[in-house]
Amino acid sequence: MMSLKQKILRNLSSVPGASIDRKIVVIESDDWGSLRMPSKEVYAFLDNNKLDVSSGDSKRYNENDTLESAEDLNALYDVLTSVKDAKGNYPIFSPITIVANPDFEKIKANHFEHYYYEPFNATLNRYNRTQAFALWKEGIDNKLFLPEFHGREHLNVATWMRALQNKDAETHLAFDKEVWGYTNKNKFNVMYQAAFDLEFKEDLQVQKEVITSGLDLFESLFGYKARYFVPPNGNINNALEQVASEKGIDYIFAAKIQKEALGQGNVKNRFYWLGKKNAFGQMYTTRNCFFEPSQEGKDWLNTCLSDIEIAFRWKKPAVISTHRVNFIGGLRPENRTKGLAAFKQLLDTIVKKWPDVEFMSSAAVADSIAGKNRGTAKQL
Repeated sequence: MMSLKQKILRNLSSVPGASIDRKIVVIESDDWGSLRMPSKEVYAFLDNNKLDVSSGDSKRYNENDTLESAEDLNALYDVLTSVKDAKGNYPIFSPITIVANPDFEKIKANHFEHYYYEPFNATLNRYNRTQAFALWKEGIDNKLFLPEFHGREHLNVATWMRALQNKDAETHLAFDKEVWGYTNKNKFNVMYQAAFDLEFKEDLQVQKEVITSGLDLFESLFGYKARYFVPPNGNINNALEQVASEKGIDYIFAAKIQKEALGQGNVKNRFYWLGKKNAFGQMYTTRNCFFEPSQEGKDWLNTCLSDIEIAFRWKKPAVISTHRVNFIGGLRPENRTKGLAAFKQLLDTIVKKWPDVEFMSSAAVADSIAGKNRGTAKQL
């Protein structure tokens, strides 16, 4: 459980921003579509070769997080359809989605001179998850699993390609195993996983193209435009908001205190609250509840319930932040079993403790906060 000091701070941080006089729960789960760790054998190989795949919180991702399978999605849907809210609706899962992964074969064939990517459903097929994408579509059709945009890749393309072109030994070792998600080292501490962190100002042009092509690919894959954008790892230069707006993004996730990436290790603190808008009319959203059962050493059920209680006390939607790693069993089936059991317990407790609760998607609750009612039929 949270300490008294933590509860006081969490209550104080919940005061600013827009309010809504309804008990709304949103479930946002990052990283769907990203390759991350291809196999247990690859993890062991990289670890034995002294690449940093097992320090800090990255250990649970590299040990557990991989492409979602049909089995993963069916098990998740079974949990989601086991409870209903006050209006008879199932919980709506908002997978914050990566729509592409590097095309390793083509990059290597072109001697690392240019970057190429493949849609994530092509990656699913290459890794024998051929039935998984049909279940994505089924979840969308049933308004159960409604993707929004995380990025084209969970990868800082410009920084990664420079390292490959400069023949960085660790980067090439990981590349040969189709991995980039280890703790890499460079002068300005730009992690490969941080797709929109800014190593050099000129990388902004690459990142603008990544957002443009990524949002086009999102629409091609799912049949509707993404309206909500959650930058991977949170790091981003705010000049990218304009191109996102031009491609249909109405809502952007931001930490309450954001360190805007300015390049060459420089940052600027920015302050956000739910409902704040930028110069392009986009509204910022925040998260206020956290659920990571694959991370050991914390009572995630009761801390998340406490987060929800605080959100409702201050008339805020309870936006649960979680990650795909908590629900995936391709590397360790017991990870999926444990995570889904905890998730089922969380949902059961929510509907019992707050019988008037409403489950909503990310875009739908943002529309309610913004005073709009223009989400597509699939998103409401």
